[in-house]
Amino acid sequence: MKNISYFLFLAILLTACGGSNEKSVTELIAEGNLETIRERKNEISEAYKNLGQEIKQLDSAIAAQTGEGNLPLVSAITAKTEKFDHFLELQGDVTTKQNVLIYPEMQGTLQRVYVKEGQQVFKGQLLASIDDGGMASQLSQLETQADLAKTTFERQERLWNQKIGSEIQYLQAKTTYEAAQSAVKQIKSQLGKSTIRAPFSGIIDNVIKDQGTVVAPGPGSEVFRIVNLSDMYIAIDVPETYLGDIKKGNSAIVYFPVLGDTLISEIRQTGNFINPGNRAFKVEVAVPNRDNTIKPNLTAKVSLNDYSSEAAVLVPQGIISENAEGQQYLYIASDRTEDKATAKRRIITTGRTQGNMVEVLSGITAGDLLIKEGARSVKDGQSVQILSTD
Repeated sequence: MKNISYFLFLAILLTACGGSNEKSVTELIAEGNLETIRERKNEISEAYKNLGQEIKQLDSAIAAQTGEGNLPLVSAITAKTEKFDHFLELQGDVTTKQNVLIYPEMQGTLQRVYVKEGQQVFKGQLLASIDDGGMASQLSQLETQADLAKTTFERQERLWNQKIGSEIQYLQAKTTYEAAQSAVKQIKSQLGKSTIRAPFSGIIDNVIKDQGTVVAPGPGSEVFRIVNLSDMYIAIDVPETYLGDIKKGNSAIVYFPVLGDTLISEIRQTGNFINPGNRAFKVEVAVPNRDNTIKPNLTAKVSLNDYSSEAAVLVPQGIISENAEGQQYLYIASDRTEDKATAKRRIITTGRTQGNMVEVLSGITAGDLLIKEGARSVKDGQSVQILSTD
């Protein structure tokens, strides 16, 4: 086409220059007659326009005889198998089972508080003590009585083993000793309630009651809030329709919008109860929290892996169409010869969609050449020209 245009342009120049009876363009410019120059320009422009129209007519005639004039231009991709993971996107909240309020177990004055907010504590560590109201003195007396009862019992037991004394004396000494032991254990148990200890290792998030406050068991008498940020998880409500797909051990992608952070985790537990209110079951996703930046009640977007295929055929969603019967189809480039091919319609069965890609379950196989760009403008059996192939 470029060669034709070149020769035509050369012909125009030759025509413009004229023969021996007509002055050349160079001669006209040298004379400097503006009116004559304009007349020659108009003549050349009109000749060029006419030649352009003739070129178009010639191109149309060539295309009509070769059959290449109206071929749709398309691009194509080769279908191939690859690993496909589908994810169900839901929202959940970060929580921990070790986030509790600590209450006193006995009534009394909060005698001393040993910790402060933000302090790391360990399981069993003493957090506060309550005035025991003289219970420690009672314990001391009972322990003394228990020691005496023990000595009496041991002596009576030795005599009884030697067949000295009566059986009733032996039994009375034994009963007195056991009762004293029981009394000591009971008072120790009561006295233990005068101290508040950490139920697990964590951080004192809040010291609610000040030293000197009178406290008692029950609501409204919380003394501390303790939180363990190392055992965090995300609680998610999953619709019951996914009960057979969401399983323990499946991978999960967690995104925290507030932190702008993403982490890879897995499902650590699935619920065994369907909530009748929202027809959903609980799922827990473990959340590693090495730097303690993740806090309870933080909102997270969670993608749960509910389907995987090791050899799935994936195609762009944009090349799939649907006919009047509701069947989905696409076009393949068949009988390819160099850059020419024939568009063939294929009815397909699709599976799950992830982003812009759709899994094709049947209708095409790996290696098929699929029409991509221009797929919606071709017809079944139509010849096409392939511009590029991926």
